[in-house]
Amino acid sequence: MVTWCKRHPIQFMALYLVFYLSFFTLLERSIVPTVILHCALDDMIPFVKYAIIPYYLWFVWIVCTLFWLLWFAPKKEFWRLCLPLFAGMTLSLMFCAVIPNGVALRPASIEGNDIFTVLVRGLWSADTSTNVCPSIHVFNSLTLDLAFQRTTLLSKRKYHFVRWSARLLDVSIVLSTMLLKQHSVIDVVCGIVLALVIDRAATAVSAALARHPEVLTPHAKQPHAMLERE
Repeated sequence: MVTWCKRHPIQFMALYLVFYLSFFTLLERSIVPTVILHCALDDMIPFVKYAIIPYYLWFVWIVCTLFWLLWFAPKKEFWRLCLPLFAGMTLSLMFCAVIPNGVALRPASIEGNDIFTVLVRGLWSADTSTNVCPSIHVFNSLTLDLAFQRTTLLSKRKYHFVRWSARLLDVSIVLSTMLLKQHSVIDVVCGIVLALVIDRAATAVSAALARHPEVLTPHAKQPHAMLERE
């Protein structure tokens, strides 16, 4: 299985996308929230329809970053992002399945027919206020940001503006989840914590595999390994 994934990364991502969308759709259609998340800070954050721009940029950022690393970076950097990203998304969905949660922060209605208002209405009609904690938007954004800060493709000083741009996009997406009343501050904090914990775990796993690369090497490619040890 490991060998197949290494040889077919695009197919692996496609299969995970099917799994994720199926799981997410199932939760959206069947889960009734038993926990409604809210804190005092939520009431202090205004609704800003313009935040829909960074919110939607999240989708483009994920796809572009994964393929950018796959095509141009060392393969280990692609997998260093891909696997923690998918693991965190899966854990988030599993948490929502075990503890159904939601928010009740959206305004009853929004006035106007400008492009921003139309996009927000479209978002709200397609994405309910359920299955919000931890925020996958926040988790993914921070995980992508960490990949940009880490990649060797941007290690030269002349690319520092790209890394800072990624950080700015990360922050704007995180803020957009609250400004659009899609998420509570609680969801955001949980998404950040999940991203940092999984990143730390992924770093530990990567270090362990670097010390023992034979773990991911098929035995068929090590015909003399036993003889050398003997």
